[in-house]
Amino acid sequence: MPTLRLAPDLEMHYLIDDFTDPWRESETILLLHGNCESGAAWFGWVPHLAQNFRVVRPDMRGYGASTPVPRDFPWSLDVVIDDFVKLMDTLGIERFHLVGAKIAGMIARRMAARFPARVQTLTVVGTPPPKYDVAARVESLSAEIEQHGVEHWARRTMAGRLGSNFPAEGAEWWIKLMGQTPVSTQICFVQNIHKADITADLPRIQCPTLVITTEGSALASVEETRAWQTMIPRSELLVLPGNSYHVAASDADRCAEETLAFITRSGA
Repeated sequence: MPTLRLAPDLEMHYLIDDFTDPWRESETILLLHGNCESGAAWFGWVPHLAQNFRVVRPDMRGYGASTPVPRDFPWSLDVVIDDFVKLMDTLGIERFHLVGAKIAGMIARRMAARFPARVQTLTVVGTPPPKYDVAARVESLSAEIEQHGVEHWARRTMAGRLGSNFPAEGAEWWIKLMGQTPVSTQICFVQNIHKADITADLPRIQCPTLVITTEGSALASVEETRAWQTMIPRSELLVLPGNSYHVAASDADRCAEETLAFITRSGA
């Protein structure tokens, strides 16, 4: 199991999928998963991407096989961004294409703004607005997770996450995946994510950017998504049918194909 000790309090697990021709130098795609997931969340994307790109799939700090975080850890977007930059530095990868799903779309947008020389293209899939305002629910969510665990919360909220057309057995797989998240990690996340605001970062994103959402996403309407998407100078919006907000999971094949086509036509 590939892991790297990136900090005294972090051993990061990651996977690399690379089925490119061994005689040529391949570009890299860094895939960042959402809350309560791991690099395993990208299983549907890998067959589309890994024949043409080196694909790096880390488990974010606190999730998957990476080191859990305590409840009182000072979590922030910049902390996890610095983790990912250290990972790419250690792997010897200077420039890369960046893809983020759900909350990782916030992380990826800020990362692209902070490191314009390193991010070749940016794709964000089913991601919240720049200010993810869940402050009013912090106490109730924390209490639910403390009392019943992460799997209970994931099961209660899964219908809105994956939409009305996702198969029941698939939803159960995602529930079990998310339910593996340590309670301490999720409590820490819930108590800190409402503090994040990346609005000022959007005009600073220099790379070509693709934003993917659905017609009925519970995170934001198409109009609300377009309002912040147009703040990114070289961006475009793709609206898919359906009411899933985790569109990277519910429409993995389509999203991966659209991302691959976007990277190709961007000429990055």
